[in-house]
Amino acid sequence: MRFVKEEEVVDLFPLEAAIDCVERAFRDYADGVAFDVPRERTKTQYGSLHILQAASEKLNVIGYKAYYPGRERRVFLVHIMNLRTGRLEGIVEGDEMGIRRTGAATAVATRALARADARTLACFGTGRHGLTQLRAVCAVRPIERVQVYGRTLEHLQAFRAEVEASSGVSVTIAATPEAALNGADIVNIVTRADTPLFDGALLAPGQHVNAVGSNALNRREIDLAAVRAADLVVVDSVEVARRECGDLLPAIEAGLLHWRNVPDLGGVLTGRAQGRVSERQITLFESQGMGVQDIYAGKYVLEAAARAGAGVAIPIEGQPARR
Repeated sequence: MRFVKEEEVVDLFPLEAAIDCVERAFRDYADGVAFDVPRERTKTQYGSLHILQAASEKLNVIGYKAYYPGRERRVFLVHIMNLRTGRLEGIVEGDEMGIRRTGAATAVATRALARADARTLACFGTGRHGLTQLRAVCAVRPIERVQVYGRTLEHLQAFRAEVEASSGVSVTIAATPEAALNGADIVNIVTRADTPLFDGALLAPGQHVNAVGSNALNRREIDLAAVRAADLVVVDSVEVARRECGDLLPAIEAGLLHWRNVPDLGGVLTGRAQGRVSERQITLFESQGMGVQDIYAGKYVLEAAARAGAGVAIPIEGQPARR
């Protein structure tokens, strides 16, 4: 069994590899050769343990991610087992890996749904996820300009400095949400907001929105007007979204949206569902996160670690097979 630490993942799992892994996970999930179990949470006064499970016949793996963002230490561990034998192949520390696979899902959705000529990106959210989300979009579209909005000037300035230094893309700090949205072709939203960040009526024809932060019922980044404005709403998993998408459940309750009309991204990628059909459509991708993304990422990291001689080999024989 191989154990791969966080600092090794940074080198072993570049964003380009993450995008490839996540797209394969979406496609295999749509093809019925990969399986996903929505997140389960064990809540305590000190924090919540989150478990995402999945399996892939294509990769011959089964496993799960367990993460516990406690008060003193954040623990993220992805466990990868051989599907046929049950042998534990490895454990990967998964904080940075999770951030990259989340960004990769946005990249895959943007490549599938955003206009090909998209060049201006609006960003809501300036943390680690926000930076990776931006880099993911830049990996699949020729972004030339970024308009970022947030509540803390210090964070906005640090975000601008990091982006301009690493990518050369021009970043403007927007004074209002309206200014950030004005002229944007793509909108990235990745926050912990519990109330909508802008009036959805401000969305313009042709825009594509990646809403990433609403992976719990008490989180909400967009309002009913934004859902109403969207010509096409796509989720990473309908089963997951039904349980925890704080952005869409109010629209379902209001009758603005029906789950039977919401495709998942894998369906769009494989042609089972319709994607963007005109330049003027507003498209919305809601990303809650899936365990199947984690096991595809974890399998890749373990194989990369083996090739590089990275990680620590731990002899674990386990229980003898039943006869």
